[in-house]
Amino acid sequence: MEEKKECSCKHRTKERSEKERKDMLNRLSRIEGQVRGIRKMVENDVYCPEILIQVSAVSAALNSFNKVLLAEHLHSCVVDDIKKGKEDEAIDELVKVLQKLMK
Repeated sequence: MEEKKECSCKHRTKERSEKERKDMLNRLSRIEGQVRGIRKMVENDVYCPEILIQVSAVSAALNSFNKVLLAEHLHSCVVDDIKKGKEDEAIDELVKVLQKLMK
């Protein structure tokens, strides 16, 4: 497999290490399991506050996932763009992403 040298985040792809990919997929699998658990709770007419607590746990897990992904993006794609003299583009993209995350 040919290794990509440049981050191509703006083209909606990014080469990730096997460890990074595995860690992200493991986190997402746990979150997916939590969501399936919530679905079963609803199907089984579990009391609302118990479901709400589980929904809160999923929200926290997704927020944690976002923090890790954002940090990786900053340390790789944004740094790479700045080193290539694309500071304005990198910052504009980051501002747009942060605005969407903060809705």
